[in-house]
Amino acid sequence: MAAMNDLAIRAAESTDLDNVLAFWKVAAEGTSISDDQDGIRRLIDRDPGALILAEHDGVLAGTVIAGFDGWRCHLYRLAVHPGRRRRGIGAALLAAAEERFTELGGRRGDAMVLDHNDLARHAWRAAGYAPEPQWSRWVKHLTR
Repeated sequence: MAAMNDLAIRAAESTDLDNVLAFWKVAAEGTSISDDQDGIRRLIDRDPGALILAEHDGVLAGTVIAGFDGWRCHLYRLAVHPGRRRRGIGAALLAAAEERFTELGGRRGDAMVLDHNDLARHAWRAAGYAPEPQWSRWVKHLTR
């Protein structure tokens, strides 16, 4: 893995919304019901450090959402631009997320990973995460 000396890791700001949404269309597998400006804005307003960005040469290269609800540590949207993968960006983002969790008192991180996304499953395993086959995700979309 090549070192990226000019990699900057930082928390997202409200001015990053459009850039993040465009980035996810290129780099993230699938979409979520909250993948819109309002969803990201609420995340940043509620938990300003949760959306972590990696920038390489001033260009968005990766993201991860490191949400902590005071009890559990949840990881979402780990995405690295396809042209910049396998250079340590994902590892740097996960290290920042895990550091955030530790500072907040978190004790275990869990990740949402699509079952059919083999590339992501490999990356999460390489980072030390493992699936727990006894758990299934149950979802209900909420509307107003």
